[in-house]
Amino acid sequence: MAILYTAHASATGGRTGNAKSDDGRLEVTLSTPKELGGDGGAGTNPEQMFAAGYSACFLGAMKFVAGQQKLKLSEETQVAADVGIGPRDDGTGFGIAVTLNITVPGLDKADAQALVEKAHVVCPYSHATRGNIPVTLNVK
Repeated sequence: MAILYTAHASATGGRTGNAKSDDGRLEVTLSTPKELGGDGGAGTNPEQMFAAGYSACFLGAMKFVAGQQKLKLSEETQVAADVGIGPRDDGTGFGIAVTLNITVPGLDKADAQALVEKAHVVCPYSHATRGNIPVTLNVK
């Protein structure tokens, strides 16, 4: 895929996005931060909205899974999404490439990895990118 547009956004401690559970998936209400060039929604570039939505959705998915497993996530937990949008190499339209950088303080590495794997299942954005997302996991 040849990347034409890129964007970066992050969500920390659950302040961006409100997650609700319904049939194992999440519904996310997104408020776009002004730092991303948004005005709360209108006039925001689509790649910025997608990056902000992905980071908020994935953090919400992690909180949902942590709640099910009785794990407490630190308010310093962070999900940063780097999003690239461009034409697919096979000429079948546009594609989305996402890389996530996730910081989970206070959990051991095995618990954090299991949490991230389960969050991929419930985050609708993971389904949009077919779950093929490189993840960098930082555990403090």
